[in-house]
Amino acid sequence: SAFCSDFYINQKLGLKLDLPERRETVLDLFDRIRKTFPRLTQFQRYEGEVALESMSSERDWQWVALRQTSIRSGHVNPASLVDAYQFHKAILEVAPYFLSISPLDIDMLEIVFGFDFETEHDKDAVVFDALLAETPLAALVDPSFERVSEAQPGIAVTLGERGDLQAVFEVRTRPRVPIAGERGGDPISVFLTVRKFGPLTSLDDLKSAFGALVGHAEHLAEQRVIPHLVVPIHEALQARG
Repeated sequence: SAFCSDFYINQKLGLKLDLPERRETVLDLFDRIRKTFPRLTQFQRYEGEVALESMSSERDWQWVALRQTSIRSGHVNPASLVDAYQFHKAILEVAPYFLSISPLDIDMLEIVFGFDFETEHDKDAVVFDALLAETPLAALVDPSFERVSEAQPGIAVTLGERGDLQAVFEVRTRPRVPIAGERGGDPISVFLTVRKFGPLTSLDDLKSAFGALVGHAEHLAEQRVIPHLVVPIHEALQARG
């Protein structure tokens, strides 16, 4: 909260086969989740997915959503990282059994650390000034009669030598089609996504995979994302008043 308007931790379990679409299966899973997390009382439909959410008007907000080949969950402005981790681990524990997910079916598991900046200023100009103005890319723009109309830098890296771990750093300034986990509005968003590609040997490996991902995410957020993306954008917004 010292640097951004909202901070959130999202999770996605990507699958190779379609999830079951029977009403009873989906409702039984959501009922089970609601018993553990009673705040999740809002059942919502979006384009291509269904979701169970707490009240989005609250600052501390949770949600879980099912798409054709994925299970997503999120915790916005958690009181602590531990609270968010416990929520996501609970989803990983119950969803495979309700949805008949096999270890062979798992395509990837990813964790996202997200930082949103609400602003009335030109978002692309803010990002350009904060992250690109002092780089060779700035020479592509003539500020005397040109205006930056899109600045959404991103880079992906492979972690380790096995090639099954990837980290993606992204800055977005454009709205998307509404999906579960988004309040609306049009912020500047910084995303750190760390993903592990499957398949897994057993469902029990989800727990260790989750632990490894959050370990990488915390390290990358602290050492790279916050000092080199979040803080510069925050300072650029502060300079504009």
